[in-house]
Amino acid sequence: MLFATEIVGASAYDSQAHFVGRVREFFVEPAEQPNRISHFLISRGRFQPLVARYDQVSKVAPGRIDLNVSERALEAYKPNEAWLAVQKDLLDQQIIDTEGRKVVRVNDVDLTEMRTNEHVELRIAQVDVGLPGAMRRLLQGIAPSALVRRLQGKLPQRSIRWEFVNLIEPDPLRRVKLRITHEKLEDLHPADLAEMMEELSAAERQGIIASLDEETAAKVLAELDERLTTQIVETLDPEKAADILEEMAPDAAADLLADLPKETSEELLEEMPNLEAEEVRELLSYDSSTAGGMMNTEFAYVSEASPREEVLAWLRKQDFNLEQLDTIVLVDAHAQFSGTVPVARMLLAAPEQLMSDLKTEPLVSITPDASEKDVFELFDKYNLRMLTVIDEEKRPIGTVTVDDVVSRLVNA
Repeated sequence: MLFATEIVGASAYDSQAHFVGRVREFFVEPAEQPNRISHFLISRGRFQPLVARYDQVSKVAPGRIDLNVSERALEAYKPNEAWLAVQKDLLDQQIIDTEGRKVVRVNDVDLTEMRTNEHVELRIAQVDVGLPGAMRRLLQGIAPSALVRRLQGKLPQRSIRWEFVNLIEPDPLRRVKLRITHEKLEDLHPADLAEMMEELSAAERQGIIASLDEETAAKVLAELDERLTTQIVETLDPEKAADILEEMAPDAAADLLADLPKETSEELLEEMPNLEAEEVRELLSYDSSTAGGMMNTEFAYVSEASPREEVLAWLRKQDFNLEQLDTIVLVDAHAQFSGTVPVARMLLAAPEQLMSDLKTEPLVSITPDASEKDVFELFDKYNLRMLTVIDEEKRPIGTVTVDDVVSRLVNA
C-alpha cells in the first residue's frame, strides 16, 4: 500500500537513472479507467513540466518513481479537464461517503500496485479520512516515510473504499468530462441526502441538484431547509426547475413557489404543464397559514357505494405515492364528503364489503379558510393521520396529512 502523500514530491528518474524532476501532481482519467493513476506531472526548475503515462512507470516507492523510458520520450504537460487531479481535486476536499451517508474531508489517498512485465500501475483503493492521513499530511516532506508509517500504526484507521466515494464537482461541463454521476446518491434516502447537502457550499448543492433526476431532486428539495431550497431553485435553469416542481406534490410545489419572487414564480409556472400549474395556482391563492395553504390536492377518493375489491383494482392502476397512501376519502351520490377509510382496514375487509361499511367515526372535516391552529387542534383531538378539506358544497378538495402538520410545527 502506498499513499498519495508519499508520491507527491517524489523524485523521478528515467531508464538511464537520470533525474527528471519531482512529481507535482498525478491524475486519474475516469473515461479510460475509474481508479487507475493514468499520468504523472513531473517538473524540474525552469524546464517545461513533463508528463509520464502509467505504462512508462517501472517502479514506485515512497519518495521515488522510476521510468522505463528516457526523459526524451516524455511529452510536455498540457492541462486536461478530463483528468481528475489527485492532489488538487481530492486531497483536503470534501466528498460524500455514500455508505456512511455523510460528508467527509479527504486527508490522504491509499493506492495499490498492479505489476505487469514492463510497468507498474497504481490504483486508488480508498480515501483516508482519519488521523493517519492527517498525520501524513502534517509530516509530509518533514519526516522520513518509514518513521511516519511506524507512527501511523498507532492511530485508529478510518477509510472509505473508492466505490463508495461520490465526488462533488459544481461545474456541469467538468462533471461530464470527469464522468461524475450521482447515481449512488439517488439510492440514498432523500432526508439523508438533504442533510449532507446542507454541509456543502451553495455551488456544490447546486451541482448535485442539477445532476439528479427530477423525481429524486424533488424529494430532496422537499427535505431541505426552505431558505436553501429557494436559493437552489432561483439559480436553476427554469426548464429544469419546472420539471422538478412537476414531480413534487402540489402543496410542496406551492410552498416553494410562495417563497420565490413573484416574477420567478410566474416564470416557473409558465414552464409547467397546464394541469399541474393550475393545481399549484389554486393552492397559492390560499393563505399559507390556513388549511387551504397546507392541503394537498392529490388524494384518493371513491364512491362510498363501491365494493372493497373494486376499489383495490382501481388503486392498482393509479399513480399515487404509495408511501403516503394511508387513507381513502369517500363521497356520496351527491359527490359530498361522507367519510374516510384507512387503507389497512380496507385490506383486511371481505372483497364484497362496501366502503361505506368500513368508514371511521366521527366524520371530521375542515374548510380551506380555517386557521392552521384549528387544523392542529383537530389532529390532536381525534388522533388523526389525515384531515379532509371540503368546499362550501361539502365536496372534498384536498387533504392535510400528519407529515404536513409535523413539518409546520417543526418550522414554526
